[in-house]
Amino acid sequence: MLRIGTRGSQLALWQARFIKSEINSLFPDIQIKIDVIKTEGDKLVNSPLSEIGGKGVFVKEIEEALLNNKIDLAVHSLKDMPSVLPGGLIISAVTKRKHAADALVSRNNIQLEELKPGSRVGTGSLRRKAQLLYHYPWLEIVPIRGNVETRLDKLDGENLDAIILAVAGLQRMGFGDRISQIIDTEILIPAPGQGIVAVESREEDENTNNILSGLSDLNSKYESLLERSFLKSLGGDCNIPAGCYAKVEGKSISSIAFISDESGNNMFTEKIIGKVSESENLGATLFNMLIENGASGLVKDIS
Repeated sequence: MLRIGTRGSQLALWQARFIKSEINSLFPDIQIKIDVIKTEGDKLVNSPLSEIGGKGVFVKEIEEALLNNKIDLAVHSLKDMPSVLPGGLIISAVTKRKHAADALVSRNNIQLEELKPGSRVGTGSLRRKAQLLYHYPWLEIVPIRGNVETRLDKLDGENLDAIILAVAGLQRMGFGDRISQIIDTEILIPAPGQGIVAVESREEDENTNNILSGLSDLNSKYESLLERSFLKSLGGDCNIPAGCYAKVEGKSISSIAFISDESGNNMFTEKIIGKVSESENLGATLFNMLIENGASGLVKDIS
């Protein structure tokens, strides 16, 4: 029996069932149970992530269950995972990335560039807020949180003109038809790991890790290594607007990243390309390029 730990949102449950199906496609005889674990991020739904602890609030309780042997593996959206894992835990699989981009969901399918001055756009992400204000300073950014369904409801219920959500989440939940615009990844640079489902396990659990090894996608592995290396250099969380997106093409990998202040007035963007074998080093190099070219003042408090 394998025990999967997950958050209880519909998207998180979709991801857990997806991993269960992937395991059973390789090992049909393995019995698998899904355990729902409520995290601090699920309880504090009205507070901005930057104020309640950032990415870790979605994984802490699940990782504790893993460390205490209450579950055998945990399934996460990779973008929700801090760059440094607790001792004894590893990312044992990253699935094929479906879509890394952000999506605009708007009234009457209006496009971003068509939104009038003062239009209210909802997002709970500092990353999205800063980039939206940089490219479209006439917008009003309204903080919202909640699962996919809740945010879609808020588009109507809170007098918003549009909201920003991840393409992957909308498509996985069957809301692909609600997408008004898939936003170019150079306009809204994605969060590290966006669109990738990750599996976390105990490093010492060789049996489980052998089972999970067949789930990983090689390109997603290289892309996530670069993006998470950038995230680790940054300080590992979402308390500062930043993003990084890498893409493998053959034996090369290219990436774009940014660091900004919350207003979008001070934004620094850099690109890099190199060999896939250098992915992890490229992420740190990309961060250093941003620091050398002006972003140092924005991350001076990071040690």
